[in-house]
Amino acid sequence: MSSIFEHFPLPPGRGHMTVAEKHGEFVSVPVTDSTGSTGMLPAYPVITVAKELSRNLTQRESAKSAFLPHDETVWKRALHSWYEHGMTGTFEEVVNSKDEVPPWIASVAMTTLAFLRWANSLNGSLFPHLSLSNEDLVSSYTSVADWQCSPVRAFAWHPHSIKVAYSLQDDSIRVHTGSNNLMPILKHKLQKNVADLAWQPNSASVLAVACQSCILIWHVEPTSLATRPSASSVQVLQHSGHTPVTSLAWHPDGSILLSAAPTDTGIMAWNVPMEVCVTLRRGGGGGVSALRWSPDGTKVLAVTPSPLFRVWETKNWSCETWSRLSSRCVASCWSSDGSILLFAMENDPIIYSIKFSAGQSHDGSHISVSNKALAVTDVSEVDMQTVTGDVVKIGGSVHAMEWDSTGERLAILFRGHDNKACSYVAVFKTITHPVMEILPCGLVRGQDGELAHCLSFKPNFDQGALLTIVWSSGRVGYVPLLYTRTEGAVPYQAEPLVPLNGQAGKSLHTSFR
Repeated sequence: MSSIFEHFPLPPGRGHMTVAEKHGEFVSVPVTDSTGSTGMLPAYPVITVAKELSRNLTQRESAKSAFLPHDETVWKRALHSWYEHGMTGTFEEVVNSKDEVPPWIASVAMTTLAFLRWANSLNGSLFPHLSLSNEDLVSSYTSVADWQCSPVRAFAWHPHSIKVAYSLQDDSIRVHTGSNNLMPILKHKLQKNVADLAWQPNSASVLAVACQSCILIWHVEPTSLATRPSASSVQVLQHSGHTPVTSLAWHPDGSILLSAAPTDTGIMAWNVPMEVCVTLRRGGGGGVSALRWSPDGTKVLAVTPSPLFRVWETKNWSCETWSRLSSRCVASCWSSDGSILLFAMENDPIIYSIKFSAGQSHDGSHISVSNKALAVTDVSEVDMQTVTGDVVKIGGSVHAMEWDSTGERLAILFRGHDNKACSYVAVFKTITHPVMEILPCGLVRGQDGELAHCLSFKPNFDQGALLTIVWSSGRVGYVPLLYTRTEGAVPYQAEPLVPLNGQAGKSLHTSFR
């Protein structure tokens, strides 16, 4: 199988940026045309994260390190260490401050710390990711390229309106609604190392935030004029050992929120109004790093940090385990009807597909059509000549994939040679019936020097698909993909799910076991 990029049109070169797809071809304009695609979308917010923010953050962290909280008690410092570094950090703080605690407490802390380190060393030999810091865990399993240096660390479109939320390096979250100049800024003391954002479907105001030690549920009222919502506007969802949270997924009807942490083998299914959860757990894998709920609501993909992932069906909550993988799954996406799962593995330039039965099976227990994943296309790296005569490298290891809600455009973000970001995003045409096909479409380039850090499709874009790319400069770029939809290619309506309360919640808890 040869690389599909051998059949791609020439990419734009230096001095040019991609602004749209029209009539099946990508349109590029000189970078000096600063309007880009924003002139085509006047109702959409113009977002650019100022570079000064990163510099101010660095200065603030340096100033913070110069004024250590020496006046705090050892117990308060231990509590802070619990939030930042977990149980091991707590005992390390007590041991380091043994002169401030009774001798017997210092002795118990030293013994416990030695045991924890020994246990971690055993786990680390089986699952090396367990020895990583919280920041390194988030950086390793987020869909944002170069997360630690990226000006935008998480980005989410609202499912029903022109509204976006994104988090910055200082862990604050900005919310933009259309071209409205009013921009709420969300901050909370527990809002640290934000890894994922998810708007609740069928709601105008609920935003879930994946943080280091918890999940925050913000209620951002669309009619409010407050730019700094108070703490009364947020709920805190926490579960022991479920940190750091790296992935969130709402059921398509908004009834249940799932959360995952790469150090916890359990998936938490939250009843947000009641602030309670039940656990969906299977041994093996070392944790759960990413979640994807199928658009029809009948299946959930649970990716682990190991060469293993599971697909759960949501009728009886049974699962299929896919373990014969060459490496861990790093990117995945569902077709618009939930019948096809695309995924890519680490250091493997092949896109694979798994075919599932449409909707639920009769008994809800066996959901895949076959027990094989098929190689759909080869995205191996090739040297391509741009329209300006330069030679650039395109393709290779996949970092992230997104499929638009009609199932006709697929966007892929690749890893660079230094495991950082790339300058180009590849866009493909997709056909799901009668067989799965991925066809060349075009390559998207930003302004000179920009690298693509994050990509997403706006749900329900009337004129085709709207690809959104967060660039390393802090600019959020829109690329309208204007095409005539194939007949029948419409967003799929999700099946309702049993709520997590009352007798139904008890039944669901039992099935999890």
